[in-house]
Amino acid sequence: MQHAMGAPLPPGQGAPQWAQGAHPPVPPVPQGHPPMPQGQPAPYPPGPPAPNWPQGGPHHASAPPSRDTTGHIQLPPGGPVAMPAPPPPELGTGTATLAVLLIGPAGAGKTTVARHWAQRRQVPTAHISLDDVREWVCSGFADPQAGWNDHSEAQYRLARRTCGFAARNFLANGISCILDDAVFPDRPVVGLGGWKRHVGPGLLPVVLLPGLEIVLERNAERSGNRRLSDEEVAGIHGRMAGWYGSGLPIIDNSTYDVETTARVLDEVLARSIASPPSW
Repeated sequence: MQHAMGAPLPPGQGAPQWAQGAHPPVPPVPQGHPPMPQGQPAPYPPGPPAPNWPQGGPHHASAPPSRDTTGHIQLPPGGPVAMPAPPPPELGTGTATLAVLLIGPAGAGKTTVARHWAQRRQVPTAHISLDDVREWVCSGFADPQAGWNDHSEAQYRLARRTCGFAARNFLANGISCILDDAVFPDRPVVGLGGWKRHVGPGLLPVVLLPGLEIVLERNAERSGNRRLSDEEVAGIHGRMAGWYGSGLPIIDNSTYDVETTARVLDEVLARSIASPPSW
């Protein structure tokens, strides 16, 4: 008999060898207990106390994990993300493992472009949407659309930190990440500094900012709490214009389809790796 980990049982603890066709002896009923009803098996007596294993459970140093055993793969811990080495210019971002932050207003196409870019890279790449993480909270959801207050800011900060942890863990294990978030240049309390702290100095921010008419048109196709009023969209778009002059790369995808925008994004990121923006 073997443990779940594949190591043999210690001597003297193997299965008892009953004679073929025989049954294990039935222990007597302890004194004071009523007899068992006819035809029902008697209870087994209490077994010996559980062994007092050292912290972490039993350990068999000489037994390697079997091929069918799960849980033995060691994952590197996530740490701050550093700037990747520049890939050859003709390959775009190539096989570089990198962390990207795609910024833009509602309706800019951040989520669609991020997912498309991630799916078509040569190397494993994860897409992490801050809005999706915020909506993990199903009951008591603090929606910033209902007004920015302590509850919505705390939920936003928590979602951002969760996304940052996820990105660092993916990057530490060789998987690139692209995060998308509507970061406002005039709101430093939830600005880029928080993302740099949570992910690392190698984070590459890019702003996706089409014209207002395009943003309004795309927002009108949304549903649920992702759809904003025209007034809100116009206000957000106006605030996002503050990224001009910030030094961050900006893509105006007003006339681009998703495929073209993802290709331009890759070209912009390759230039950012070669010459990181100051932010």
